[in-house]
Amino acid sequence: MRWILAAACAAAISFGSAPADAKGCIKGAIVGGVAGHMAGHGKLGAAAGCVVGHHEANKADANKANAQAPSGQK
Repeated sequence: MRWILAAACAAAISFGSAPADAKGCIKGAIVGGVAGHMAGHGKLGAAAGCVVGHHEANKADANKANAQAPSGQK
């Protein structure tokens, strides 16, 4: 168990400057992999966590862009 936690921390540190395309995926994969490992499906959890993390990051970016756009109505 300690080995998995150490590997997850090392991966998080090494991917600190991940490209924009992987936004949310690394964090989601780490969380999903740990949760999946507890349920006996670590790789499946990591894949699902990557998808969910990427989706949530894109959704947050879209909400931020909509909030900053001027309405143009008087």
